[in-house]
Amino acid sequence: MERRGKLYFRYGTMGSAKTALLLTTAYNFEERGMEYMCMKPIIDNRENDNVIRSRIGIERRCTWIHPDTDLYAMLTELFRTSGRIKEWILIDEAQFLAAVQIDQLSRLVDDYGCNVICYGLRTDFQSNMFEGSKRLFEIADTIDEVKSTCSCGRKTIINARIDHYGNIVTDGAQVEIGGDDKYVALCRRCWRERRATAAQRDALQFE
Repeated sequence: MERRGKLYFRYGTMGSAKTALLLTTAYNFEERGMEYMCMKPIIDNRENDNVIRSRIGIERRCTWIHPDTDLYAMLTELFRTSGRIKEWILIDEAQFLAAVQIDQLSRLVDDYGCNVICYGLRTDFQSNMFEGSKRLFEIADTIDEVKSTCSCGRKTIINARIDHYGNIVTDGAQVEIGGDDKYVALCRRCWRERRATAAQRDALQFE
């Protein structure tokens, strides 16, 4: 019987427990004796070791994905040398993958019938899509939102970048790795209001 896999994208804002969901999924696969592996782009360098760690303290070892990694070639070789196809591949911080790497994962799904679940952010601190996320929205078989709530009670949408004082940052590079010290998840309304406050503060400084 032909194996039919899927490419999944599970996205949410920072602090929505995406990584914890990945890790509990991996634990469930392990308990059932299912073949799986965890992966993560090396650009997320908050850890000194190749581990995926959630904010609630659980962790699991993973395989690094480099910017020039051909995921199709890498995993095909792994399947060949091990003699087994990984039924499930779990990828954290998938927004940092290149579009071509998402295409490589989709080809892996189609050719080998494995399942690939990508977890990540939809947009950056300026509400623009990451390259990897954009491609996943374009070609993933299944897309699910991992929802979380803003302090005002609305659904979070924006991964707002903040400075040392908690003020909203509106300019800078798209990628700046950090946690609660650099980002706060906000609904669209709160993000707009805090941006307006930041703009007024900056205007007063230059008067």
